[in-house]
Amino acid sequence: MVITLKTCDKTKKMMEEFYNDLKREKTPQYALFQADDGDTVVTLYESGKAVFQGNDADLSSEYWIETEKINSGKAIVTNSEDKSKKTIKGEEKKDESIYHNISSVGSDEVGTGDYFGPIVVSSTYVTKDDVEYLDSLGVMDSKKITDDKIMQIAPLIAKRVKYKSLILSNEDYNKFHSKDYNMNKIKAILHNKVLYQMIHEENPICDVIMVDEFAKENKYYEYIKDSPYIQKGITFLTKAEDKCLSVACASIISRYLFLKEFDKLSSSLHIPLPKGAGKEVDKIGEEIVEKYGEEKLFSCAKLNFMNTERILKSKIS
Repeated sequence: MVITLKTCDKTKKMMEEFYNDLKREKTPQYALFQADDGDTVVTLYESGKAVFQGNDADLSSEYWIETEKINSGKAIVTNSEDKSKKTIKGEEKKDESIYHNISSVGSDEVGTGDYFGPIVVSSTYVTKDDVEYLDSLGVMDSKKITDDKIMQIAPLIAKRVKYKSLILSNEDYNKFHSKDYNMNKIKAILHNKVLYQMIHEENPICDVIMVDEFAKENKYYEYIKDSPYIQKGITFLTKAEDKCLSVACASIISRYLFLKEFDKLSSSLHIPLPKGAGKEVDKIGEEIVEKYGEEKLFSCAKLNFMNTERILKSKIS
């Protein structure tokens, strides 16, 4: 899949900063940079054209499409799958603050952009009575909270709200991915499972079931069509973790569990592992291969990431 987005100067600058640690050493002609975002290659050209190429191009581009809408008031996107070009201008927006002070069930995931460490998906049930307490803790999207604070407040949140979590090891991730399950399909299956568990085991009384939109609704349900149990009635919202406390709590709990599992993995390898998928990751990957052999990557890393190719290429050379 290839998705192309025309960006303004403000979005270009934001993208350069965001992908700074993920940039490749070699840059195509007329490009400001080329970077690896999981199994998607992101190229930003001097003209402002951003190209997302890979199985998860829709996932990688989603945030930047929304950002471009905010920065320029429009987004010009080309999707190679349908060859259609569309311009989205100042659409009428819902008052999304309505999702804050309500009872809700939400889910979110972490670990999808990390070469090492598992994918963790959680769902939480937040009632209106929990809102004031969660606000006092400073609950928001886990990407905007330091890991130190995550370690402090996640146990407090877990004591207050009901939650369900699933941890997908890299070994299991690699088995799924080898069967042509892309990242979004894997995420959809995990989200569906934790949400179904929450709704049918806890019987929450809620105003909305919310998922941070990583795939369009019809595509999400297409991904999970073969699942034995399917949770319906979901509201899909971009940047939901900023607007709905149950999604934010799920994000924090998922991050907390991810950090605990990440530390266990580092300890078992006797090597401090870096997060993300940047150049530091490649160096540590080479160290793991040197120490344990390349087969060790199957159990501790996401093999479809570009890092694997660079690590093994370095070993051969």
